[in-house]
Amino acid sequence: MAFLILGLALLAMKVAAFGPVAVWSWWAVLAPFGLAAAWWAFADATGLTKRRAADKFEQRKAERRKRDMEALGLGVKPGRRDGGAPARDSRHDLRASADEQR
Repeated sequence: MAFLILGLALLAMKVAAFGPVAVWSWWAVLAPFGLAAAWWAFADATGLTKRRAADKFEQRKAERRKRDMEALGLGVKPGRRDGGAPARDSRHDLRASADEQR
């Protein structure tokens, strides 16, 4: 995005004949657009764009889950990343109580 903004600024300065950019060659003025295209091609080819989108989706999902849990009055327990209660196995409880009775 920075390359695109830089390219637009340089292009506006070249067309308006403003400052030292007015005497620069067109190659120098249009170079940021080529760099922006190269960056976008690289980001798409390496999966950087999809990773960022997936991370953003996961963050929104976690925030939504936390908000919904608080709305239900369940709250978020400290020290737990997902905020949920640990899963309990009733068979384990029965075995533990049977061992205690022996």
